[in-house]
Amino acid sequence: MDSALQAKAAKDLLGAYASRTPIPPLIETFTEIAFEDAYVIQKLQIDELLADGRVVKGHKVGLTSAAMQKQLGVSQPDFGHLLDDMFYLENMPIPMDVWLQPRIEPEIAFVLGRPLQGPGVTIADAIRAVDFVLPAIELVDSRIKDWKIGIIDTIADNASSGGVVLGGKPTKLTDVDLRLVGCTLYKNGQIVGTGANGAVMGNPLNSLVWLANTVGPQGVTLEPGHVVLPGSVTKLQPVAPGDTFVANWGVLGTATARFAKEN
Repeated sequence: MDSALQAKAAKDLLGAYASRTPIPPLIETFTEIAFEDAYVIQKLQIDELLADGRVVKGHKVGLTSAAMQKQLGVSQPDFGHLLDDMFYLENMPIPMDVWLQPRIEPEIAFVLGRPLQGPGVTIADAIRAVDFVLPAIELVDSRIKDWKIGIIDTIADNASSGGVVLGGKPTKLTDVDLRLVGCTLYKNGQIVGTGANGAVMGNPLNSLVWLANTVGPQGVTLEPGHVVLPGSVTKLQPVAPGDTFVANWGVLGTATARFAKEN
């Protein structure tokens, strides 16, 4: 796939953001698209958004469970960027008019206190770099019509990033064994999912290590203050106007995402 077609794919995805109208799967429009094109297309969009004044505030890692990797036919995770306008305040109504096809999933969030750059990052390096963890709810969205995504689509579409709601209780890694912490997800007061951090690559810290070692060779450093979402512990849940989701992480506290009602 040549650079002109890569730029056209990036333009189409950016256009979907602006119009709130999803586009067909990229493989249908760009028949020569390959895996290596996907991150190029993602970066072209991020570069344009940064040129418009947006700021990178972290990253998300997706496809961290064996089930999701099997579903999309891949053997490793993917990553996307979290920008400054993707962060929503807990318990405050999240507007519905900014989304195309919103869904949510519960995660923990690493907040870094030191820079982390691969290659060569170890678990020990990652632990040393984490300042604290927060309970979180990731807001995911797809610019691809009807969520008919393959691995190329989701990578090119910034790993289906949408936003994040962070809970307000920070916890130090020395105070908890993340592998043993589970989550109960509530939608409008009803349990809709449960899961444990062990589902995230065996340990969500492994996800952080993978991210640092993957973006490091590209010249990217995970910066102090950046938020890293390592992956979900439950399946995606669809969102409707007026929905309220609560992710209860036990000792880590809760995160609440409240969506505005339609006018």
